[in-house]
Amino acid sequence: MPIIVNLDVMLAKRKMSLSHLSEEVGITLSNVSILKTNKAKAIRFTTLDAICKVLDCQPGDILEYQPEVEE
Repeated sequence: MPIIVNLDVMLAKRKMSLSHLSEEVGITLSNVSILKTNKAKAIRFTTLDAICKVLDCQPGDILEYQPEVEE
């Protein structure tokens, strides 16, 4: 999938653990982990909004588009 989730980068910049983010956002640790490892197929805008509020960042700081290379 060409959408990359850079949640690990933002967590490192904010010196925040995955479990702390999970508690602050109000979603399960397993769901945050799925986002962090780029295994998520979708994200709700309300979840993205909550993550951005907690991490004090923009959606573009977390989500990145990398087009697939055609051969």
